[in-house]
Amino acid sequence: MTMVDPLQMALKVAASGLEAQSKRARVISENIANAHSTGNAPGANPYTRKTISFEAELNEASNAHFVRVESIDFDNSPYPIKHDPGHPAADANGFVKLPNVNLLIELADMREATRSYEANLQVIRQARELISMTIDLLRTS
Repeated sequence: MTMVDPLQMALKVAASGLEAQSKRARVISENIANAHSTGNAPGANPYTRKTISFEAELNEASNAHFVRVESIDFDNSPYPIKHDPGHPAADANGFVKLPNVNLLIELADMREATRSYEANLQVIRQARELISMTIDLLRTS
């Protein structure tokens, strides 16, 4: 049976969280950047909001759970419709489909992703500090 260093494992778990939250922030950024992207042709669908799902992945050797991106999908909520007959993407009745992106939701999601990223970063800082303290203790003994 191999011995697993809990501090090294904490670093790996937090690193998996950093990677997942980084991908989440990228998806949210795409949604925000395309919040006003309508279709290119009359009646065409606009940008469709992306969603991201995570899952826990068990590392049996260490009995630790890592987080990973399970999937990046499209939101199937309806597109808002606006009457704008002069718009290039307006259909025969003058209606334009707008992206199903709600900026308030995206900003709240970005704030949550940022906070989760910072929490994982703090775990890494603490683990590194504890490793350094352990090495210093071993040097002085």
